Amino acid sequence: MTIHCRVGCGACCIAPSIRQALPGMPAGKPAGIACVNLDDAFSCPLFGRPERPDLCAQFKPELSVCGDSREHAMQLIELLEIATEA
Repeated sequence: MTIHCRVGCGACCIAPSIRQALPGMPAGKPAGIACVNLDDAFSCPLFGRPERPDLCAQFKPELSVCGDSREHAMQLIELLEIATEA
């Protein structure tokens, strides 16, 4: 089943740590901190642009990560973050 990003969510731009450089965040971002590129509508203005980090471009929405609400997505991604900490 294909799902699409939930409008107004932004969980994937907040919950995970991103260790590669991002536009405006040259050292990446820690888990739980919103990416500086996330706008007020919880959308990414870098979506589809070449400067969008590879990690972000490779992330695909799916039920196992996005759950059934923004809050559920935050919880699921936080659990993945904990499970994959180095």
